Amino acid sequence: MRILLWHVHGSWTDAFVRGRHDYLLPVLPAGGPWGLGRAGRDWPASVHEVDLAALDADAVDAVVLQRPEEIAEVERMLGRRPGIDLPAVYVEHNTPKGDFPFSRHPLADQSAIPLVHVTHFNRLAWDNGSAVSTVVEHGIPDPGQLYTGELAELGVVVNEPVRRGRVTGTDLLPAFASVAPLQVFGMKTDGLAAAAGMDASRLTSRGDLRTQELHRELARCRVYVHPMRWTSLGLSLLEAMHLGMPVVALASTEAPRAVPPEAGAVSADIDELLRCARRLVANPEEARRRGVAAREAALERYGLGKFQDRWDELLGDLASRPRRPLNASNNGLDERILVPARERKTP
Repeated sequence: MRILLWHVHGSWTDAFVRGRHDYLLPVLPAGGPWGLGRAGRDWPASVHEVDLAALDADAVDAVVLQRPEEIAEVERMLGRRPGIDLPAVYVEHNTPKGDFPFSRHPLADQSAIPLVHVTHFNRLAWDNGSAVSTVVEHGIPDPGQLYTGELAELGVVVNEPVRRGRVTGTDLLPAFASVAPLQVFGMKTDGLAAAAGMDASRLTSRGDLRTQELHRELARCRVYVHPMRWTSLGLSLLEAMHLGMPVVALASTEAPRAVPPEAGAVSADIDELLRCARRLVANPEEARRRGVAAREAALERYGLGKFQDRWDELLGDLASRPRRPLNASNNGLDERILVPARERKTP
């Protein structure tokens, strides 16, 4: 199938576009949330940057929506209505914001576009109304068992911890820093130690590293700490488990399902988490053993193959109309909609 989607969530998109289809990603000269394209990612040749304004509507077999505004944008640009004359699904990546547990999903009052939640907690937390809803759990391209645990430090991956504050458990970082120094990776982590009222010697902001470098540096930390209070399920947690890291996580949202007890500790009792973190930092062999259990659990539940198979099943249900034959030279994509490499600008 030829699937239109915007590059909204990088890690999820990284897994999704490694499937068995052709993926059309809108690109704009300025990039941004409506035209990020590949953004320089090393993705398969089946991922095509397209000019949505010149896109032939018949070149699209289905659209994967991720923001409510995309429904009107698709109809405006392609003249086809998602869920009516263009097969569509809507992926909900986030936990509800605001009036939980009474939060009604933006697509709750329709039945034409099925809702796909990325976690069972999300499906439970949202009021989905009359919309058909299902769950396709995350899949992670396996980075390999890179864990060394050579540093007696705690690794954390979080984006914008200063702005997001209690949502990401930023206020809990000083307590974890009392156990061992923290290395914090992610976007906009500069100034985090000062914002959290911590001595700079106890927290190092590593910034937003490229994926391979992030995996290598994170895997040097003895323990992965997941202090998120209210996020869907940080893919960094699953990546850390794939790396073979032991995990200490708050028992909130989907974390209790993702992390088995033998992989470390999952609890709403902060003192219990601190005790576990301290023990693992002091006992490298136990940390390594629990990291192996974490990796085994992640491969079983969040392997890329399982994710792709589930999406193929769901997309197959959408394929209700004949497709135009693919052209061998460009995978059936009209040359007008492909953006030449020389014209692309990476934000």
